[in-house]
Amino acid sequence: MSYTSLSRKILGPQDMPGWLRSSAYREIVSFVEQLSSSVEGKKVSSNYHVSEKVHAICAMLDKAETWIEAYPPDSSASRFGNRAFRDWETELRKQAPQLLSDLLPTHSHGAIVELVPYLTEAFGNATRIDYGSGHELSFLIWLLCLCKIEFLEPADSAAIVLVVFRRYLVLCQQLQRTYRLEPAGSHGVWGLDDYQFLPFYFGSAQLFNSGISPADSISPQLANEQSDEYLYLQGIKFIMEMKRGPFFEHSRQLYDISGVLRWEKVNQGLGKMYKAEVLGKFPVVQHLQFGSLFSSQ
Repeated sequence: MSYTSLSRKILGPQDMPGWLRSSAYREIVSFVEQLSSSVEGKKVSSNYHVSEKVHAICAMLDKAETWIEAYPPDSSASRFGNRAFRDWETELRKQAPQLLSDLLPTHSHGAIVELVPYLTEAFGNATRIDYGSGHELSFLIWLLCLCKIEFLEPADSAAIVLVVFRRYLVLCQQLQRTYRLEPAGSHGVWGLDDYQFLPFYFGSAQLFNSGISPADSISPQLANEQSDEYLYLQGIKFIMEMKRGPFFEHSRQLYDISGVLRWEKVNQGLGKMYKAEVLGKFPVVQHLQFGSLFSSQ
């Protein structure tokens, strides 16, 4: 395969129909649904295949987290949007090509030109000092591309969610906590979450037949006790850490979800919501870049 520099294709609302008909759209929908299916009824500690390549990705993310200590937050900065995040993000951009060179076998090094932008866009925007579901989508596309070059395999699916994506989530939460990143494109109280979407989609699949009901999911005690096992509860715990006041006031959608009887219905609804509110929204997908691996055709 020949690789190419990436370029934007969704330049205005008029480009949305073409995006929704593209192979890239179909691939990302199929990928996210496959990942969700792969973790149905599985805890983080369940028995599933974890390859050395999965461990290698996590080691790369571990290294990125060490830069937070190297670039501590500016104590004179305002409450939101700490400028020190720009130093962390600059380090990511500087090191990303070498990180991927170290990660990938030599025969896959040609793909680095396409993989770097998805990785560097996955943790937030340094100009606006914000993070949102578009950045999370960039990491998802990066994972999809690793599958397309056969670095990751179908057998890795559960570990992609429960090991790699979970490690990514922990790093993102640490960045959000440390640098007080602004929520990108937040819908406020009516949005699912200020920052993430996929932990709740994947996490709802994990909770099938778990003995934990949707009503239990907003219990602070349960979130504390089970957040290491379930992505959904990890997301709830982080919200409770970052926000003050009654849960139903600051997280109305998640509060309403707690009234649904079955996780299967929650998962189905969140899948539809992801297509409509993330993949189907121009402000989110306008920044996507396309090449040969993730094609706009």
